Amino acid sequence: MWILQRLFKSMIKTNNFAIVLISILVIGGSSIIVHLIEPDTFPTVFEGLWWTMTTVTTVGYGDVSPTTVAGKIFAMFLFIFGIGLIGVLIGKVVNLLSIYQRMKEEGKLSSKKTNHYIFVGWTDKTRRTMEEILEDNPNAPIVLIDMKATKPCDLEVDYVCGDASEDEVLLKANVLEARSVTIFSDETIEDASLSDGKTLLVASSVERLAKMHHRNIYTIVEILKEKSIPNFTHANVDEFVISGETVSRLLAKATLYNGSTHLFSQLTSRMHGDNIYEIAADPVWSTYKHAFHAILDKGATLLANGKELDINRKLDEKIPTGAKLYIICDKDTYETNFKVG
Repeated sequence: MWILQRLFKSMIKTNNFAIVLISILVIGGSSIIVHLIEPDTFPTVFEGLWWTMTTVTTVGYGDVSPTTVAGKIFAMFLFIFGIGLIGVLIGKVVNLLSIYQRMKEEGKLSSKKTNHYIFVGWTDKTRRTMEEILEDNPNAPIVLIDMKATKPCDLEVDYVCGDASEDEVLLKANVLEARSVTIFSDETIEDASLSDGKTLLVASSVERLAKMHHRNIYTIVEILKEKSIPNFTHANVDEFVISGETVSRLLAKATLYNGSTHLFSQLTSRMHGDNIYEIAADPVWSTYKHAFHAILDKGATLLANGKELDINRKLDEKIPTGAKLYIICDKDTYETNFKVG
């Protein structure tokens, strides 16, 4: 018994590749041997393989079994060594899966997602943003980058641990294949200027990598001071969200026009009422007026073209090529009349 004990201990310490190779040789060899020993009971090697697999996995259907003395002796050998070997192999597989899951939770694995959304920095705002996106599209591909030792949420997103200003970390998040990168302000930094400086460093790293590999990555940043905008413009950042000042302006609107914040809350949330959606311009729409009426007939309202909110004053103008039209409607109207695919 001690010999078997030492043998299995040695097998446990053996590297994974060797265990897999030995298992294949034992299963394959046993299938051939039992076929040669009892050709009447196991007329083909496949029949031998079937019996070997049901034996070493302890399933034991009992539909076929050796009938000769030689076959039964070989079966006893397989009971002792084959089952033990497969037990070690299964243990190795379970251990590898455990290691893989742990490394995934610790953000040590590279993400294979493409055309995905990358979020940098974990805050309550990050959680709400991801929940909003997943509410609209449960299968939305999202990758989170942060410095925490383990994944800070239970959402269905990939996690990459590290400093997002480092190329290695950004590449682990597959930034070159990302649809967009959204960078949140670091709430652990009290000084707003320093926090914006860190955000700028990350944004610059993303843009530098994109330029180096001839990619166009859409970047969105949260900044704390409006005075920082020129620095981010210089870094080719596409969109800015001014965190504290945006809240102040909403409060001012609520003070001047009571109840107006309900409109902003509804338009910025996909969970309630009518929302803002982006649509492609139909080639048959020659002017904004044509588009406005066509969209209105489908139960929606044309709001803007990109950053331009003044299209109601230029309805007779032609819609430019590549226009990004935004409409207001409910989810059912959008999915029924405007959503592509």
